[in-house]
Amino acid sequence: MTEQPRSLTTGQVASFCSVSLRTVINWINRGLLPAHKLPGRGDHRIQRRDLVGFMRDNQMPVPPELLDAGAPAPATALVVDDDAAMSRAIGRVLREAGFEVSVVHNGFAAGMALMRLQPRLMTLDLQMPGLSGFDVLSQMQAQGVGDTRVIVISGAGAESLSRARQAGAAAVFAKPFDDNALIDCAKKLVTNN
Repeated sequence: MTEQPRSLTTGQVASFCSVSLRTVINWINRGLLPAHKLPGRGDHRIQRRDLVGFMRDNQMPVPPELLDAGAPAPATALVVDDDAAMSRAIGRVLREAGFEVSVVHNGFAAGMALMRLQPRLMTLDLQMPGLSGFDVLSQMQAQGVGDTRVIVISGAGAESLSRARQAGAAAVFAKPFDDNALIDCAKKLVTNN
């Protein structure tokens, strides 16, 4: 059996997603799908792991041929942040660390996703409309969702971050966060869990 290539052409991505080539290029140009350009040609290449993450984030079915059959299943992570750019940034960092990432943009969706996905790790913003991050932490405590380790990533002040630790967060980061520190923390939390 031949090894699957790590990067894909825009045409291959269009085929996997059942969309036009123009749609894939638009996703890339809008920063929704990470890609790199080949020197001198201008053609884009997309990493398989980035495409799989993009498809999962957008509730698209992932074809089995995109997944590594012999590889161990990656740890799952749920990113909860109402800021789309921030959630993409956190998701990208966690994917680079080897996590399988899903993203939701509010506290209510977080509760639903927690029950459905049962992720090993969740990053959580504190300041969201509707159910805040504190509400999510409180519901997790009440419902006994103890296997999911929570990293709070928030622009709230030091007092709120300290309160989040007391409410059950395993770690807290102020925005903007350091990519390497987040990766180290996430890996330690799922390894020690």
